[in-house]
Amino acid sequence: MIIPARGSVYSFNEANRWDWDYPLQEYIADIQQGLGDTNRRYTARYIGSMVADIHRTLLYGGIFGYPADKKNPDGKLRLLYEAAPMSFLVEQAGGLALTGNNQIMDLEPQSVHQRVPCILGSPADVSELRRYYEASDDPELAARCTARLKKTDIFTSTTNTTSTTLEIYQEFEL
Repeated sequence: MIIPARGSVYSFNEANRWDWDYPLQEYIADIQQGLGDTNRRYTARYIGSMVADIHRTLLYGGIFGYPADKKNPDGKLRLLYEAAPMSFLVEQAGGLALTGNNQIMDLEPQSVHQRVPCILGSPADVSELRRYYEASDDPELAARCTARLKKTDIFTSTTNTTSTTLEIYQEFEL
């Protein structure tokens, strides 16, 4: 399966739109008005199920997102068992998967239940959105993006290098 290089559909829950990162707000406004790279208006299609939305995106192209917002600055989807598996599938089909500025598959988990923003889809659509993030001069946004790339060994205790399995489970709420 190969994802189309570009689509004409965006799939985001817009209920928290005004709380998203400004670059994402700007991108969505532009594609709604036909001011993006394609100079045509995109259509909104949001099912509310990541699997169904990604399935449609894989078949017809476009962009899917479950972004960060003011209430959840690190997003809501869990990296290890939601964002990374879907990102892997999208990238294997030729698409891109970002947190906004960083590739999801480049992130090293910092905790078992780590949450991340998730933007997946056609390479041209996701690349266009990434340019909005790269053009941002918001220092708080830049700090959040950089912090996601921090490398940490989630199974190494900083206080005791001989942690028991029970202690690791307790530390990471397993």
